[in-house]
Amino acid sequence: MSRVLRFVKDWMLPIGMALGASLYLVYWASPWLHPVGSIVLKAVKTIQPVLLFAMLFLTFCKVEPHDLRPHRWHGWLLLVQISLFALSALAVIVVPSESAKAVIESFMLCMICPTATACAVVTGKLGGDMAGVISYTILINLVTAVMVPLIVPAIHPVEGVTFVTSFSLIMAKVFPLLVCPCLLAWLVRYLLPPLHKWLLSFPNLPFYIWAVSLTLAILMTTRAFMHSSCGLLTLSGIGIASLLSCVLQFWGGKCIGQRYGHRITAGQALGQKNTVFAIWMGYTFMSPVTSVAGGFYSIWHNVFNSWQLYRQRKAIEAGVTTPVEK
Repeated sequence: MSRVLRFVKDWMLPIGMALGASLYLVYWASPWLHPVGSIVLKAVKTIQPVLLFAMLFLTFCKVEPHDLRPHRWHGWLLLVQISLFALSALAVIVVPSESAKAVIESFMLCMICPTATACAVVTGKLGGDMAGVISYTILINLVTAVMVPLIVPAIHPVEGVTFVTSFSLIMAKVFPLLVCPCLLAWLVRYLLPPLHKWLLSFPNLPFYIWAVSLTLAILMTTRAFMHSSCGLLTLSGIGIASLLSCVLQFWGGKCIGQRYGHRITAGQALGQKNTVFAIWMGYTFMSPVTSVAGGFYSIWHNVFNSWQLYRQRKAIEAGVTTPVEK
């Protein structure tokens, strides 16, 4: 029994990914389950934000407020995301093929997508700076809220949708799941110290919450794939574009972070994305086809994170106490 529990703990993320995909495929292949599909979908969409809120709240409880400050590497990461997002938009305007446009827009979406709220959890597991990655998460969400309404209308103009409207839509998505957990965690820290101390006695709880969130995210990703109307060639192009974006951002983040002693943190901050938010942005500001890119990216960055956590675990078992990437 202990071996089974150890296996589940060690491979929780791949198991969560496989479970999420399997659950939707079983539903898809079972017509008798289809009548409850809308109820389950509504439940998942309700549970996901609650889990993310709880995970981020517990993570903020671990971080000292004065540690949330900007770093030089933050500026370089923002420059990378903004520049490649803007250059991709220019490419979309120039390219005549609609399928090629969809592929480039998918790359574009992956580049501007904010850092995942779960990023701090994984960064902490890998030995990185949780405060640094939380600070960047706040910054890139604000930058995304400005850049998307500024640039996307140039390639997808919508009559009556202004910059203020788009900015408000994004902030309405960001604020409850980013700012509110932070404020609540600080209130608990300073007003309810015993409760704060008790919450800190469960250091691995955010990781387990993330595993459940990942299962639901992959379930929704599988659903997006199954309902996608784009052709196989376009779908393959989007998959390659999202993979290229994932590799580029993890590699670029690690290279930039290496110069400032934050290789793990910067790599995670740039590479690990809020893919649920990416899927929403694709549907809201671009086209349903591009939203599939968020689903593909969810697979790529979680596979890479699973591999990194495996390496970290093996290093610890071998007696290496420092992060394996440093």
